Amino acid sequence: MDININDLMALPVTPLDEMKENPELMRTKMELLIMRTQYKVCQAIEKLETSQKFKVDKWYKENKTGGGVTCVLQDGEVFEKAGVNISVVCGSLSDAAVKQMSSRGKVFHRHDDGTLPFVAMGVSSVVHPTNPYCPTVHFNYRYFEVSNVDGSKTWWFGGGTDLTPMYLDVDDFKLFHGTLKSACDKHDASYYPKFKKWCDEYFHIPIRGECRGIGGLFFDDLEGPDPEVVFDFIKSCTETIIPCYVPIIEKNKEREFGQDEKNWQQVRRGRYVEFNLIYDRGTKFGFVTPGARIESILMSLPLTARWEYMHIPLEGSKEYELQQVLKTPKDWLEI
Repeated sequence: MDININDLMALPVTPLDEMKENPELMRTKMELLIMRTQYKVCQAIEKLETSQKFKVDKWYKENKTGGGVTCVLQDGEVFEKAGVNISVVCGSLSDAAVKQMSSRGKVFHRHDDGTLPFVAMGVSSVVHPTNPYCPTVHFNYRYFEVSNVDGSKTWWFGGGTDLTPMYLDVDDFKLFHGTLKSACDKHDASYYPKFKKWCDEYFHIPIRGECRGIGGLFFDDLEGPDPEVVFDFIKSCTETIIPCYVPIIEKNKEREFGQDEKNWQQVRRGRYVEFNLIYDRGTKFGFVTPGARIESILMSLPLTARWEYMHIPLEGSKEYELQQVLKTPKDWLEI
């Protein structure tokens, strides 16, 4: 296995010798993919940013059950905050985690010693631009593997990419969704409509009666007879991140805006925080995982947000227009 450390933000969590000795393992392939994805995205962000670079923070859990590489850029001219996080963790699933996964149809049986060994890894990112006309993007691609008492492995992939704009721009939304659809169609024509619908439903904020953004892809528990087939799809998804987002930032990063637009951006970020802390499945899993690293879990939150009492956009305004869109998901490729 050829591993070029110059194409990574830091060395992998798993020792290089161990990865090279086990190139056939899916956990090896996935860790290398997420490390390379992190590097490519960080490089693309830094090319757009004019004043800041990513801080690279490699960390290990105190209980020696894994670690990660967290890259964060803050207080930039183009990006207020951008984070790209890698985590590779292992251990025994807690009762709370088993309960959460069992609600999704997973069936596990602990070993005789009471343990339920697992390994989980993924790359996750949230990018919060400075300009309100530049949307926030989020992506996450992950792999989970559980070792059963009979020696078999239960595995699945999950992930997705979604966009959270503050203002309506149909051309940007078509570019974003069209890029994701092209990646899906290479593997299964049913993926895009199915995962787009799942995304709209998942990123819904019930207490607000609206979606967090204009969607994208979301899927979980993606399995199959051949993990290599699913892995190839995950790889295609990671390759869409830059082309579906960077052109939108290049187009909008220098647009003029005032305090009203900035205030609206802060209100929308408040909705983002509400979803992440109340509903997001990954955040919940992190909170119930022993030894979880809170800084990495909350990396997705913006530096600033705003909650105004009874904030209602003026009917007919640009802000009102977006809010109406968020209440009813649309098929952007049919507009």
